[in-house]
Amino acid sequence: MSHATPTPPTGPVAHSERASRTGPAAHSERAPRTAPVAHSERAPRTAPVAHTSLRTLVGRSDIARIVLGWGAFGALLFAHPLLAAPAPAAVLVIGLVAIVAVILACAFGVVKQAEALAHRLGDPYGSLVLTLSIVLIEVILISAVMLGPGAHQTIARDSVMAVAMIIMNLVIGLALLLGGMRHRGLQHNRTGTSAYLAMLVLLVTLAFGLPALIGADGSYTIAQAIPVVILTLGVYAFFLARQMGAQASDFTEVGADTERNASKPETRAHSTRSDPSILATLRSHRLEVLVRLALLVVTVLPIVLLSHDLAALLDDGLGRLGAPPALAGLLIAAIVFLPESITAVRAALSAEAQRVNNLCHGALVSTVGLTIPAVLVIGMLTGQTVVLAESPANMLMLGATLLLSVTTFSARRVTATHGATHLMLFAAYLIVLFS
Repeated sequence: MSHATPTPPTGPVAHSERASRTGPAAHSERAPRTAPVAHSERAPRTAPVAHTSLRTLVGRSDIARIVLGWGAFGALLFAHPLLAAPAPAAVLVIGLVAIVAVILACAFGVVKQAEALAHRLGDPYGSLVLTLSIVLIEVILISAVMLGPGAHQTIARDSVMAVAMIIMNLVIGLALLLGGMRHRGLQHNRTGTSAYLAMLVLLVTLAFGLPALIGADGSYTIAQAIPVVILTLGVYAFFLARQMGAQASDFTEVGADTERNASKPETRAHSTRSDPSILATLRSHRLEVLVRLALLVVTVLPIVLLSHDLAALLDDGLGRLGAPPALAGLLIAAIVFLPESITAVRAALSAEAQRVNNLCHGALVSTVGLTIPAVLVIGMLTGQTVVLAESPANMLMLGATLLLSVTTFSARRVTATHGATHLMLFAAYLIVLFS
């Protein structure tokens, strides 16, 4: 019996004691320290890279939009004899409706890729990808038109003027009106917005103001065009370098950089330097960035190509209606920049005011900064006259637009009232256009 007393502790009692120490209780104590925490720490770093593949990035809708856009462009090439002016009214209407429907379908595909890139890269890099993609294609096509047959002395002036009025008044006005009504005002990064507006005042003056005062018949001489090209490209390159480098934080949403530095105190000393996170993102998500960028370009190119083919149909249709010829250029510019317009309005509805600025002001800065030097160089090489001087009425509209923009975005918080004033100025431009 003396040996029977220690026996129970080694049986069920001992087992229950060990179970209470090493069983579920011990597992519950260790589990939060090891398995879930380690998994949650590792998942954000490895999951996106490990599970990213072409199948997950390229969906059926993406392929369908690409096939639809390029298929429509190919069909339009074969249908040119049927659509040549003067085309029957029924054929003209069907062609216009079909082309606009294809452009809208492709535009939503571009918006999808642009928003994914913006989410992955962050601003200003994400917005810059969409802006430069559309602007570069537009510049190439304008240059191709100038190098083709016929006289196109005012194509650059008319195109940039239409883009300026659409972006600065129609798109920004609509974005601020809807976003301001939904959120009772939007906060933006005033330093970055001021940089955009400073660039626009300078570039618009060089492009349209000076030729009307010092040029011959509204165009620069070769001796005047060379320094204008150098100055325009130089200041635009400097602006891009600062925007993507040391001043990148000036083009982010209000509070984004402060929150990032607050969560990482060790980065405060380097806040004036370029944020290295973009390089880490490109390395970690190289496949996704490259695939989405390729999808964006391949989807946006049919929009621009179809819009320029659409110009002939619009000229024919508007001519029958007695509308001014400049209205066709305005509609074409609106269609070309439709993806950016949709993205800007959606950003305003999400209270991303700085992204609206990056898309709209950035697009116009890139359009003027690249289009004017390109057409001036082509004019010098081919001997064509490039008329840039605007009419007094259009110069008034440009001046009022810049003044209104400076007034609007000097406020810390932009409201629906600001948006309404921009929309009214666009309506005034339409009065000038029809006059």
